[in-house]
Amino acid sequence: MPDFGTNLPIICLESEAFKALIREVTNQIRKEELVQLDPWIDEKEAMRLLRITSKTTFQKYRESGEIDHRRISSKHIVYRRQSILDFIEQSAKSSE
Repeated sequence: MPDFGTNLPIICLESEAFKALIREVTNQIRKEELVQLDPWIDEKEAMRLLRITSKTTFQKYRESGEIDHRRISSKHIVYRRQSILDFIEQSAKSSE
């Protein structure tokens, strides 16, 4: 059980510095989670990440080269997870 009578170091941060710290920790956790995830995903998961339901829009992204994909067989295509996330980030930056 801790001894509350001892002096404990206290760290004070301005709110913006605290928010930046939280963002950095969150980003680091996300990166570590991505390392554990399969780098290749199917169409359903790719569309879920993009938050789209239109297969036409999804096909447009694929054919324009905006998302990285590999054709495994004539009917099976996989998509690089990081290219989907990069596409989302670029889309967010270009709309600002």
